[in-house]
Amino acid sequence: MLTLTRYIVGILFIFSGLVKANDPLGLSYKMQEFFEVWGMHALNDYTLAFSILMIAFEIIAGVAVIIGWQMRLFSWLLLLLIIFFTFLTGYALFSGKIKSCGCFGDCIPLSAAQSFVKDLILLVLILVLFRYRNSIKTAMDTRKSILLLGLTTIFSFGFQWYVLRHLPVVDCLPYKKGKNIAEQMKIPAGAIPDSTVITFVYTRNGAEVEFTADQFPEDFDESVYKFVKRYDKLVRKGNAEPPVKDFVLLSATGTDTTQNILAQQGWMHWIFIKEIKNADLKELKQTILKLKQIAESKKQPFYIITPVAEDVQNLLSGEIGDTPVFRSDAVAVKTAARYPVTIYLLNNGSVADKWSLKDGEKALQVMDNL
Repeated sequence: MLTLTRYIVGILFIFSGLVKANDPLGLSYKMQEFFEVWGMHALNDYTLAFSILMIAFEIIAGVAVIIGWQMRLFSWLLLLLIIFFTFLTGYALFSGKIKSCGCFGDCIPLSAAQSFVKDLILLVLILVLFRYRNSIKTAMDTRKSILLLGLTTIFSFGFQWYVLRHLPVVDCLPYKKGKNIAEQMKIPAGAIPDSTVITFVYTRNGAEVEFTADQFPEDFDESVYKFVKRYDKLVRKGNAEPPVKDFVLLSATGTDTTQNILAQQGWMHWIFIKEIKNADLKELKQTILKLKQIAESKKQPFYIITPVAEDVQNLLSGEIGDTPVFRSDAVAVKTAARYPVTIYLLNNGSVADKWSLKDGEKALQVMDNL
């Protein structure tokens, strides 16, 4: 029974770590969401480092538990970690301020309630391991155990380095290949909309009172009740949210061109620029120049999309030329661009392919062969 418990806990931690290792930036953004709610803005710059370390530890700890290595140490570490996770998922569930905790990343979205129950079960299992930690012995000799954990550590950090430099190996985001962005901006069929009721706010004898249209006070008189406002009060939260939210393309004059751009037929070339890093500046300039030449030679549209339009225009004015630069929401760009500069190829408004700037030569070759 103890061995089975070890395997269940170990496999769950390895699986959870691998799913998140596919997209460490996603966990980083989720951490930022918690820090924003708690007012801990100073930690936002460190969330990616926290994310990488936490993911690596999950995978390493999972392997350690399965082989039963140093259980006195790892039982303590796992117990502290699961208590922390249970607190986070409990906070997300009972506060209502966080919709999900990102336990299995974007590939396996769990509600706050599902995540909390999962962590409670894991907490019980880890408490069992903690209780019998002194009796758990590894069947593997020390040398092989250290070698296995060393390889696990190299893989954990190496895989994350790869996806951060390129893009997630398994794309679970709404901008993945084959997805039509305009369709992703629509509410899915069968979704349940929010249930609201019109609520009125009046003042009576200096105090504010609220009531709905079917619950007006019996003594209501406009000479006594003074109107303040009316609003839609949420009665039941639905799930009528589109996969792509807040994706807006604003021109230099502030005109919303989103639907016009997405409705264009044929091939389109986009570059999402979340931010410009000095280390990428030379490569970015070269890529934009080459992509601009390819798009013009084939008479295909080429657009730059960024939340920092002024910075882009100031730093890249010589390379951009007359290429339209659209301002977009920072959160939308974070979702679309898992590398600070991400190149998109679209066909009839659908994502045909995408690459990080580090794979820019591959992207240019594909686009030149269209």
